[in-house]
Amino acid sequence: MKIVIIGTGYVGLVSGACFSDVGHRVICVDTDPARVAAVNNCKAPFHEDGLDAILERVVLSGSLEATSDLAYAMVDADITLIAVGTPFDGSVIDLKYIKQATKDVAEVLHLAAAYHVVCVKSTVIPGTTNDVVGPILEEHSKRKIGTDLGLAMNPEFLAEGSAVLDFMNPDRIVIGSNNDQAAQALIELYKPFVGTDLIITQLATAEMIKYTSNAFLASVISFSNEIANL
Repeated sequence: MKIVIIGTGYVGLVSGACFSDVGHRVICVDTDPARVAAVNNCKAPFHEDGLDAILERVVLSGSLEATSDLAYAMVDADITLIAVGTPFDGSVIDLKYIKQATKDVAEVLHLAAAYHVVCVKSTVIPGTTNDVVGPILEEHSKRKIGTDLGLAMNPEFLAEGSAVLDFMNPDRIVIGSNNDQAAQALIELYKPFVGTDLIITQLATAEMIKYTSNAFLASVISFSNEIANL
């Protein structure tokens, strides 16, 4: 499959490198030319164990590249993963990067495959994919969700320092979608990960699972620290 990943941050680049390493064609898109150049030179713009080695393998083989040209990336693409930041100010998350990325993707969807899936990997509150991302896609493209356009949510469960290991050896894969065809496209994307539990849910449920996981980990760490202090 041909995959486009919007954003070369922690989630986007690790996902892109690993998807490419298991056999997919991946193009990472970023507005920062320095990040694009670094990736194309087989260097991650941040440190993560094992990532540079994978980049050297997949970039030199031609299965992964980075670009700032979204239109070029979208030609005949099957799936777009949106992995941009959602900054949190202590009260609400900022969706401006998600909204802009969605609009940009929508405007070049005519270049993609006849059926294309847009999938959110960024951490967003329940309801965002369906109520924010979906309407923007339909407004700025000539496609209709459920016909020639799929909408999905695929949260990440990566820890800094072990992100590559976490991605390549997941304990579960969560796919949220309100449409069977979109879900099947994501199932095909993760087909190389044999033996891993696939959890198929609605969009909002997938978003909630990510927040639940984060809250659980924070609770475990807080509890461990309290016991250590005691």
